[in-house]
Amino acid sequence: MSTRPPDAPDPGRRRSGELESQIVTVLTAAETALTPGEVRERLIPQSDLSYSTVVTILTRLHAKGAVIRERDGRAYRYAALRDAAGLVADRMTRLLTAEADHSSVLRRFVGSLDADDERLLRELLRDGDE
Repeated sequence: MSTRPPDAPDPGRRRSGELESQIVTVLTAAETALTPGEVRERLIPQSDLSYSTVVTILTRLHAKGAVIRERDGRAYRYAALRDAAGLVADRMTRLLTAEADHSSVLRRFVGSLDADDERLLRELLRDGDE
């Protein structure tokens, strides 16, 4: 029987979007477009990833407009259009857009931030008004 609380994340599983962010980070750091195999090699030590998993994530990122791809023989080469922070920001925007009551969502989001992140958000909002 597990001693982990029922609402605790499974330590063997990645957080939602974590692999996408890791792949975008690899692509952003690369000086050239990469094949799925090259992306997989650079993701080591997560060597448990299959080639097909990397292809699936790259295909999803392409569908979201986060990466571009170009044909290279029978395969594709991928390059990032935005960094991992941009990918997370896009995800947050999609989630907010899906909810009709933006005020409640934003209020709860800000209420869930730690003091440092709330201070940073307030500074960013203040700087945006200038």
